[in-house]
Amino acid sequence: MPTGKALRPVELRVREATDSLPGQRADLAPGTLRGMPPDPQGGENRDPPANAPALPLGEQASAGRNDAKPQTPSRQGTHPMNAMTDKTRDVYLVGLRNQHAVENQAIELLERQVGRLENYPEMAERMRKHIAESKEQARRIEELLSGLGSSHSTFKDTAMSVLGNLMALGHTPASDEVLKNTLANFAFEHYEIAAYKSLLTLADAAGHNAAKAALQASLREEEAMAAWIEQHIAPTTLRFVERSAAGQTAGV
Repeated sequence: MPTGKALRPVELRVREATDSLPGQRADLAPGTLRGMPPDPQGGENRDPPANAPALPLGEQASAGRNDAKPQTPSRQGTHPMNAMTDKTRDVYLVGLRNQHAVENQAIELLERQVGRLENYPEMAERMRKHIAESKEQARRIEELLSGLGSSHSTFKDTAMSVLGNLMALGHTPASDEVLKNTLANFAFEHYEIAAYKSLLTLADAAGHNAAKAALQASLREEEAMAAWIEQHIAPTTLRFVERSAAGQTAGV
């Protein structure tokens, strides 16, 4: 057997198998004898298995290439949904700040009124309860804003507080003050009901699920106060008329 250059294992096996055959060349190409395995090929030249999944068209050209660069999403422009989410959050924050100012206004209005309801004790008692509720509602909003990395507007709160005092003082000289305040309070409560329903919608759209329990609690309190006022519109009106007819102080 020649001892020249080093032979690959398969070539060595071929030569050993053919050296004993007379008249045959010992350097037959690998795989020409029955039962001999073909020379193994590199992975790059093998056919894929029959059950191998086909590559998408966009990946066939770069399959097997080490220099293929990963695809990265385009950063040009802003997705419309992202822009909407950002805008929703902005509107939501403004709504929370506005409602915090409204709660301060409600407190100012009710405190002005409750001090003058000498002849309507049940109304005074219900207003005191709602003043406490309004303070708690304002505190809830402060917590929500703090959790969002924001805070209420001191300037807006002050402006609304001044407005609340002016509105309360506006009905003071009226002989039917209690009736005017009852009607104004009924309208104000429904404004707050609408505001909290709007905030719940914005909280849902902005994905601020942690706010729902607090906002729903405040909404229920406003709805209960509005229902109480509605139930007492007729009794308050009749009492006012009776006291007026009797020559008694009827307005407060």
